[in-house]
Amino acid sequence: MGDKTMTAEEAVSRLHSGMTLGIGGWGSRRKPMALVRALLKTDVDDLTVVSYGGPDVGMLAAAGRIRTLVAAFVTLDSIPLEPHYRAARERGAFGLMEIDEAMFLWGLRAAAHRMPFLPVRAGTGSDVMRVNPGLRTVTSPYGDGETFVAMPALRLDAALVHVNRADRLGNGRYLGPDPYFDDLFCEAADTAYVSCERIVDTAELTGAAPPQSLLIRRHTVTGVVEAPGGAHFTSCAPDYGRDEAAQRGYARTPWPEFAAHYLGGDAPAYPPAAGEGA
Repeated sequence: MGDKTMTAEEAVSRLHSGMTLGIGGWGSRRKPMALVRALLKTDVDDLTVVSYGGPDVGMLAAAGRIRTLVAAFVTLDSIPLEPHYRAARERGAFGLMEIDEAMFLWGLRAAAHRMPFLPVRAGTGSDVMRVNPGLRTVTSPYGDGETFVAMPALRLDAALVHVNRADRLGNGRYLGPDPYFDDLFCEAADTAYVSCERIVDTAELTGAAPPQSLLIRRHTVTGVVEAPGGAHFTSCAPDYGRDEAAQRGYARTPWPEFAAHYLGGDAPAYPPAAGEGA
């Protein structure tokens, strides 16, 4: 119930190698890039990463931090396939559990509700069972006798998400057009770290927008990090759009060169001004 504010460095210091890490956002939209950047500056590796993937996955893959990825896609949105992810996957750098978007959602829901699995129609009649031989099906115990995919819970050791506003207690609000599934990432995790564009008083947080936009509840949050521009170069509507120039620079730049700028202690202040590039 107390003040949960901390720095990005303090948040990632609580993570450890070998854990299962969920990362919120969607593609190249409202990704917790300040937290990802802080994580990349540590020696944490051997991760199972669970994400509707974007540059978070691409960077962690390029840096060799992923043991297994659970994802429905890895995209930069305006660049359909994340290039650093693709390169790492083509060289067999990590294992992949590739599932349907709805299966992913149901896996998060199962974990949030502390269920071992939830039945879902998504994936039936596709190759998802072939490429994931560990998946099982269940048959309805009622008269219909329908068969469903038994989507296992995507239980997380920790989650990283980014929202527009938060208070010091851990409540978080999104102001854009889409909540994605950041609340489920927090609920599915043992610990959750929320970065935000700005920390505000609870009264301002709860009175500034429709109640349904109060996405993150304090009881699911371990730490709150104020990180203006913390989703850059991904979008964080309505605060800012995706920095397409910076994203193109990331996509075209070999990882060692990009990392030297993105992570290097002598690099210019990050993030750069909108449109300045990475």
